[in-house]
Amino acid sequence: MDIIVEKPKTKGKEYLKNWIPYSIKRYWTYLAVTIVGLVLPWITINGNHLFLLNFDQKKLHFAGIAFDMQELYLMPFLLMLLFLGIFALTAVGGRAWCGWFCPQTIFRVIYRDLIETKILGMRKRITNKQKDPDMSLASNQIKRVVAILIWSSLALLAAANFMWYFVPPEDFFAYLANPAEHMVLISFLLGIALFLVVDVIFIKENFCVYICPYSRVQSVLYDKDTVMAIYDPHRGGEIYNGHGNDRIKQFSKQKDLLVVEPNAECTTCESCVTVCPTHIDIRKGLQLECINCLECVDACTKVMGALGKPSLVRWSSEKETIAQEGKTKYLRSKTIMYFVALSLVFVTLLIMGSKKETMLLNIDKTTRPYKILEDGKTVENDYLMLITNTDAKAHDFYIEIVGNKNITITRPTEPFHMSAGAKKKTVVVLSTKEILNKDVDKDLSIPVHIKAFAVDDKAKIHTTQETVFVYPSTNQLKK
Repeated sequence: MDIIVEKPKTKGKEYLKNWIPYSIKRYWTYLAVTIVGLVLPWITINGNHLFLLNFDQKKLHFAGIAFDMQELYLMPFLLMLLFLGIFALTAVGGRAWCGWFCPQTIFRVIYRDLIETKILGMRKRITNKQKDPDMSLASNQIKRVVAILIWSSLALLAAANFMWYFVPPEDFFAYLANPAEHMVLISFLLGIALFLVVDVIFIKENFCVYICPYSRVQSVLYDKDTVMAIYDPHRGGEIYNGHGNDRIKQFSKQKDLLVVEPNAECTTCESCVTVCPTHIDIRKGLQLECINCLECVDACTKVMGALGKPSLVRWSSEKETIAQEGKTKYLRSKTIMYFVALSLVFVTLLIMGSKKETMLLNIDKTTRPYKILEDGKTVENDYLMLITNTDAKAHDFYIEIVGNKNITITRPTEPFHMSAGAKKKTVVVLSTKEILNKDVDKDLSIPVHIKAFAVDDKAKIHTTQETVFVYPSTNQLKK
């Protein structure tokens, strides 16, 4: 009986066998981001959306709570969360936002990798992103038209999805049923869709390289512990010499590289170059064009894994791979400060959001300072009052004067009903028969506090605003 001795597998091949490409992880991330983006505008809590900046009704919906335009003090905190979050993500994981979450990157993957390559076969391999489809072929010209039509349909959906964060879906489709009455909405929808078509099909990754300001900001946020796609020159060898944009290619063949660096492991296959969507060579080092998609890591892992070696391009830090000063330190002063700031802003947002006003009151005095009635004693002041019921249910509202018994309310005389979210504009008339000014020539401005409240829940739903009651001089009363 023959005994078969199985050769031990190398570490690199074992790693390749159990390895899950970053591209697969990215595709699942793209799917999750897409689903969240499409579904989020449809989710409501007690009739309010999870997030909606409603320009039509001038309201902000956040976490199922509707805030009136006068309550938009929450917007700065939301913006701080957004920017601090991106800055913190960049400090830890480089341009992970660009490669893993940015809509621009997701749209390009859908068009280039799915529509052009997988569905229509215009590109031979998904791993070659340097070479555009051969448009001299008649078949590719027809496929190009089909690809544009497919993406144009998806661009309309993406534009509509973007609009749903500003116009609720239920209103959006109602407006589309009467396009002639909502040409502004239609114009925005078609304009955004047209931009997406031009951007994704014609501008392509040039948007990331030349237009998006984030690539210029990232270098300020990086440090030696920032994780990014990095080529290991200690193992692979120095492929380029020079610095920055002046780098000169030194070795294009492995045999030439080995003459100078006998231990260099780079095969100069340039798989990491051809797969890069922004057309860079990761072996040059950190570049502004890199979006951290990690396509180069996947490409090198396949090549080196077949040789029984780990990848020369890794998602690592400059400290660990280039300087070789130890392991990457994820928790450091910069990242801790970012996360502390994020926590403080988030807690503040929750506290302020929990103190939402259940009603809003705005009182403006009319241009006429006062009115003296025929009896020569009664003085009236007119005000324009705007009251908003921001509660989730209807109430009967009324007003009263706080802390001044000499001035009474002449109008309105009865409580008024307001449904949830409704606004009411009305004239308020305050009057007095008391002598409040003894000055002969000067009118007197008397501070007045007007309290508006819900008749059925006065203890909870109420607000007070200060205004002035102008009382005439004694000469004016005599006239």
